[in-house]
Amino acid sequence: MYHNPVLLKQSVDALVINPDGIYVDCTFGGGGHSREILSRLSDKGKLFSFDQDLDALKNAIDDPRFTLVNQNFRFLENSMMAYGISQVDGILADLGVSSHQFDEAERGFSTRSNAPLDMRMNVMQGLDAKKIINDYEEEDLADIFYHYGELREARKLAREIVHHRKSKKIETTEDLKSLFSYIPAFKQNKFFAQVFQAIRIEVNQELEVLKEMLVQSYKILKPGGRLVVISYHSLEDRLVKRFLKNGMFEGEPQRDVYGNYAKAFELLQTKAIIPDDNEIEENSRARSAKMRIGTKL
Repeated sequence: MYHNPVLLKQSVDALVINPDGIYVDCTFGGGGHSREILSRLSDKGKLFSFDQDLDALKNAIDDPRFTLVNQNFRFLENSMMAYGISQVDGILADLGVSSHQFDEAERGFSTRSNAPLDMRMNVMQGLDAKKIINDYEEEDLADIFYHYGELREARKLAREIVHHRKSKKIETTEDLKSLFSYIPAFKQNKFFAQVFQAIRIEVNQELEVLKEMLVQSYKILKPGGRLVVISYHSLEDRLVKRFLKNGMFEGEPQRDVYGNYAKAFELLQTKAIIPDDNEIEENSRARSAKMRIGTKL
């Protein structure tokens, strides 16, 4: 299977409230969510799905109601305008790396395989993990590990990398992991997951892209339209939660003349929706998933 979608029924149940409407799947991947959305639409409904990964294009759905857009979802608003669409009824985003991208060892996303340092979701872009590890300044590397990997020892890691690359270029995932062989075995899985996450976020500018998509989603959603976001780590979830609550990512939210906080969306639940034990057992990717749903006011 190319990709096993997480929270499939719950997300589409929340998203499709008008079978005749126009919907967007920001992360097409293997098409699991898109196929489920199409199954809920009438002949009048339309679905636009985005994916920047060329591999995902092989999964295109043969359906007159469906359009696959080979773009990063940071171009959501302009892409929809190119198709003559100014407003949509619902937007779904299943963030992070797909099962397929993890399983393709040569892409360099997985900590389990030795592969070139790549981690690009769009293989056509110039910046990859190898350039970051070998060319970034020590201070910038430390910032990446601290802010995107939430690693306390970020400065030490950056120092180790810069020291090693002076004598030998760091080419592969195993080259990188070997620098930190002193990490106790029982800590290695979590440690390397955080290291790889930090680098991957920088390669793909994931948090900036997410912010851009959220702002554009608000612009093109109809009043009453739904935004459904599935995230897999706290950095994403915090951005989504804050934006859905007050339309901001940082700073103090604005108040109206009565002293109430201005809201962009009505949250449909106070706590994030998480997969049940059965789904987690069948799909390990579901273990860290959190889904938040907002209705545009």
